[in-house]
Amino acid sequence: MLPLRDAARNLAAEEALFRTLAPGHPGLFLLWRNEPAVIVGRHQCVPDEVDTARAAAEGVPVVRRITGGGAVCHDAGTLCFSWIGNDAGMGPAFAPLLAPVAQALADVGVAAGLTGRNDLEAQGRKISGSAQFRSGGRLLVHGTLLVSADLSRLGRLLTPPTEKRHAHGVASVRGRVANVADFWAPGTTMDDLEAALLARCAPEAAEKPAGLDAMVELLAQRKYRDPEWNFGAHPPAARSVARRFPWGTVELRLELRDGCIRSARVTGDFFSDLGMETLEQRLEGRPAGTVREALDGLPWERLFLGCDAGTMREFFLSAVGGDA
Repeated sequence: MLPLRDAARNLAAEEALFRTLAPGHPGLFLLWRNEPAVIVGRHQCVPDEVDTARAAAEGVPVVRRITGGGAVCHDAGTLCFSWIGNDAGMGPAFAPLLAPVAQALADVGVAAGLTGRNDLEAQGRKISGSAQFRSGGRLLVHGTLLVSADLSRLGRLLTPPTEKRHAHGVASVRGRVANVADFWAPGTTMDDLEAALLARCAPEAAEKPAGLDAMVELLAQRKYRDPEWNFGAHPPAARSVARRFPWGTVELRLELRDGCIRSARVTGDFFSDLGMETLEQRLEGRPAGTVREALDGLPWERLFLGCDAGTMREFFLSAVGGDA
């Protein structure tokens, strides 16, 4: 269990442990909680997803994580978990790693199952969402469990696009989610749930690596408390094209001048094993009608996990207005 409730520091601790995991290590399982914070996905455009003025007025920080997926609200009633291990070459890792989380929930009286790409639901309501990231032969899968969270804050601060809410058949973010405490056995506590998760997912405690605290504090200051990382740059977009796929939403924002692409930004709640820089740089500086060759040879399946390569190539070609 990470001892502090600082979102920037906890995300820094998670990344530091991920980046330094030795080859052959059996893996780590972490539990942690934060004071109120909005955590946005790696590729999201913050102004589209978060009411930043309201978050600032309520003193709630916005922090970007290294995994894709959508924005979430954390507070002391939200229990976060992280799997950090060496990548065994598996595809999307949600099902095998969320199975013991579902078993731990069953241990406290909650019947939960995996739905969609990365959610756990109980009685048709979302109680957990997860995200994943691969790099350097390592795999990170982390998620949240809404245990006794302030769901009204979630409704106030998260502002996802209308089409995403409609895709889930709900009128608001608040209408789709519920707390674990609504379903668990009478008398159950957060401590009971933590104990069940540790028993199912991490029966043996691991020692803290030497020098971890200094590494974490440096990473927190230079990255997770840095407005440039958390909010990013959003150049003006003369053209914006978005599409929702079964595995996530992708939006291409373009600044065009004299028929040339001056800037390109790819945003969304998709999962990716790569950054978007390679794709964006392929587009920038090109006449809009000559992008076909720029899109050849890209590792589409790693850029957008779960996608069909041909479909994604044609989406971007059409979005740019290339020579389809």
